[in-house]
Amino acid sequence: MAQLTINGQSYFADAPPDTPLLWVIREELQLTGTKYGCGMALCGACTVHINGEAVRSCQVPVGEVEGALITTIEGLHPGNSHAVQQAWVEHQVPQCGYCQSGQIMQAAAFLARTPNPTEEQIVGAMDGNLCRCATYARIVGAVKRAAEIMREGVRNG
Repeated sequence: MAQLTINGQSYFADAPPDTPLLWVIREELQLTGTKYGCGMALCGACTVHINGEAVRSCQVPVGEVEGALITTIEGLHPGNSHAVQQAWVEHQVPQCGYCQSGQIMQAAAFLARTPNPTEEQIVGAMDGNLCRCATYARIVGAVKRAAEIMREGVRNG
């Protein structure tokens, strides 16, 4: 049994070590904000943070993340008011919403490394996170706005 730290809580995963982390998160722990999209790490719907890095959880065996700090969309911010989440609402990004948790997790990891991104950097960082509703312009706008919110917080904090 693998011991996992997810969203600051410790869990024991009763799954074989080669089980994709996504299935443990969704099925065993019932943290269903992380979505199944393609199962091949091509769409980004299953993106979580492992030690602060955006990772496609459908391709990570649960046996490889024992001892790592794993964050799902449910644990990104206790009040669901991370700067990226705020900007997503402000820019009315989602249509169907299915890909949004993966998009938000990708954007949050990117902005943690790149606090003042160019539009080109945003597009490059978000490339590979697919949105069937094609809200890409809103996504880019929201990532820009999230960066502003984060910078404002640093100046005011």
